[in-house]
Amino acid sequence: MPRRGALAGTQASEFGHFRAARGRYGSCCTSCMTLKQRATNVLITGGLTTVATTTAALVVSKLETGHPAAGLNATSHILWGDEAAKIDDFEPKYTLVGGLLNAGAMLAWSVMHELLPPRAGAMSALGKGLLTSGAAYLTDYRVVPGRLTPGFEKRFSPRGMRWMYGVLGAAFALAGAITARHRRATA
Repeated sequence: MPRRGALAGTQASEFGHFRAARGRYGSCCTSCMTLKQRATNVLITGGLTTVATTTAALVVSKLETGHPAAGLNATSHILWGDEAAKIDDFEPKYTLVGGLLNAGAMLAWSVMHELLPPRAGAMSALGKGLLTSGAAYLTDYRVVPGRLTPGFEKRFSPRGMRWMYGVLGAAFALAGAITARHRRATA
């Protein structure tokens, strides 16, 4: 009987590959990853991208507005309207809500990132990271209505926005490298 998460020979051949039971997760490829492994990858990626983008928002906001919380406050415009983008200082109503909205968005984009098929080679994590960041930008500023944009554009210059999405791409790339390494270590 195969270990939990591993594919039996007949099941594996249906996917066009046969691998013996491999470690805890039994993941010989992306299609074989267990729900638990995918969820773990999403949480790792979501946590890393949340920390990276929140830090970037605080730094860019301090540099461009003189107030670290202004960028996160602007994000809360989704809930509180455009008045949120005018708040400079830390106020829980705006800053904490902005941080939570950013974390939720990062978790959602982490799901998409995890569902992208892996590419072979050293640039795989970087490619997936840039692809996810680019998709996030296009969705945020070309698809969703203005009320649902991240709000950073209300306080940041185009240069600041490039920094935000650059940091996002780098965070996705780092998370992709970490989860790929974790996947190989447990295989």
